[in-house]
Amino acid sequence: MNLKGTLPLLILKILQGGPLHGYAIAQRIRARSDGLLDFKEGSLYPALHSQENRGLIESVEREEKGRVRRCYRLTERGRRALKAECKEWEELSTAVSLILEGGR
Repeated sequence: MNLKGTLPLLILKILQGGPLHGYAIAQRIRARSDGLLDFKEGSLYPALHSQENRGLIESVEREEKGRVRRCYRLTERGRRALKAECKEWEELSTAVSLILEGGR
């Protein structure tokens, strides 16, 4: 399952826990979704770059196990966006659930 449009929100949520490199972000998303969400490099890195261009995340180079990796971290602007987007997601999810369950 690959829900287009959810990746930016998921990236922000994962980075709320601290800086990570792209592969680790993808692994966390996959693990937390019990393998249902599996975003590949072709969608992950463009989403990371887009979030960085919007000022929601920033990247830094770090050495990890002898390799230099680009790690991403949430900015203050990203924290505010995460809060707002989570609220929007909850509202949308509630509305969809109402419809799927037969509505009022």
